[in-house]
Amino acid sequence: MLQFDRRVGPDLGVTYPSRETPAWYRDAKFGVFVHWGLYSVSGWATPRLPGETVPVELEYSHHQYAEWYANTVRIPGSPTHAFHEQRYGVGRSYEDLADIWETPAFDPAGWARLFAECGARYVVPTAKHHDGFCLWGTATTPFNSVRRGPRRDLMADLAAAVRQEGLRLGFYYSGALDWHVSCFPPIQSLTDLFTLRRNDAAFARHSFEQMAELIDRHAPDLLWNDIDWPDAAKAAGPYSLSELFARFYERVPEGVVNDRWGVAHLGYRTREYQSEAQAAPWVWEATRGLGQSFGYNRAEDERHLLGRTELVHLLADTVAKNGNLLLNIGPRADGALPEEQVSRLRSLGEWLRAHGGAIFGTRPWVRHAEPAGEAVRYTLGQDGRLNVIVLRPEPGALRLAGDLVEAARGTASWGAEPARVDESGNVTIPEALRGLPAAVLTMKAPF
Repeated sequence: MLQFDRRVGPDLGVTYPSRETPAWYRDAKFGVFVHWGLYSVSGWATPRLPGETVPVELEYSHHQYAEWYANTVRIPGSPTHAFHEQRYGVGRSYEDLADIWETPAFDPAGWARLFAECGARYVVPTAKHHDGFCLWGTATTPFNSVRRGPRRDLMADLAAAVRQEGLRLGFYYSGALDWHVSCFPPIQSLTDLFTLRRNDAAFARHSFEQMAELIDRHAPDLLWNDIDWPDAAKAAGPYSLSELFARFYERVPEGVVNDRWGVAHLGYRTREYQSEAQAAPWVWEATRGLGQSFGYNRAEDERHLLGRTELVHLLADTVAKNGNLLLNIGPRADGALPEEQVSRLRSLGEWLRAHGGAIFGTRPWVRHAEPAGEAVRYTLGQDGRLNVIVLRPEPGALRLAGDLVEAARGTASWGAEPARVDESGNVTIPEALRGLPAAVLTMKAPF
């Protein structure tokens, strides 16, 4: 996967503001991504099992992301093209699906309540993906959810519900790609991803005005741009990216942006279906779907989804490395949340209710794990206590690293229960912790 923080484009003489990543974002640790849009009507992509790869020449014709349907369906011979003609008939375009999209099961208050209950601190819905369909009542194009399909401002409804639950709000926006207003052939390679896009001044203004609407109407805490931004906007001047950032930060002083703008300004780095190798000196965010697609993919089943224990371990590993986890759920077109995804969110929420002190508001310690030996992750609480997150605890003994033993004696505990630490650093793991995805031993930090 790409490292977007390394794509900063040419120096066009623009100086961007130097800003610290806001404390709220660093403290949040866990957010929910929501990929829901016109692509949810078809809700199909070539399924791919975890770790499965395809030859590089087939990566785009056999794309695993259902939200890429509008591109994949245009590739002759692709499984998506065959699925589309079988399901919708010859001659019906992707954009025609806007007239059959209905959302009777959309319950924004229920969504937001679920996200809060599962421990999320921020929510990032897709306001506009690469297909160009806007999920709000924009004045920039009739290709939107108020004029077509749902006949509803989906972003306004969800934004209000998220704020009602006391959660931070972000918006995903596809800044570089908008297939609705472009006449390029389908993307079929990584090179195409960055060359088959509009970079002219008219499109730069179009993107600016769409993003400005979202900022002015909702004052989102976070802007999650994707792929890049039109190059015509990267110099100073009206409708420029520097002007957009200034507008955002004036409206939201504690706002934060990601690293996918193609310029040398970011609030945090993103890693898609990837992780950092160790605790990073920068703030970053791991993002992925509960399955192998972000948008709902009807072709996926339990084999394609993260296990409940894997999910807890992913969060613990990410936080220990100075990251946040932005975990995606892909609603069905009608607004119903797939139960197999909801159940996983609920299981993560159950673990966080018991062990959230080892996650929320923490910072990385001097190392995130042990190079060999015990399967643990470390986080440092704001009270100065060290959290030892034990992965797959089983009754028996946890052997602490040598530099932890002295500090652990008399200070270590499993929640409210004091821990027994012998002179060799062996800590007895209580029987009650058997079967948990992870358990947390807290202790005085040794230094």
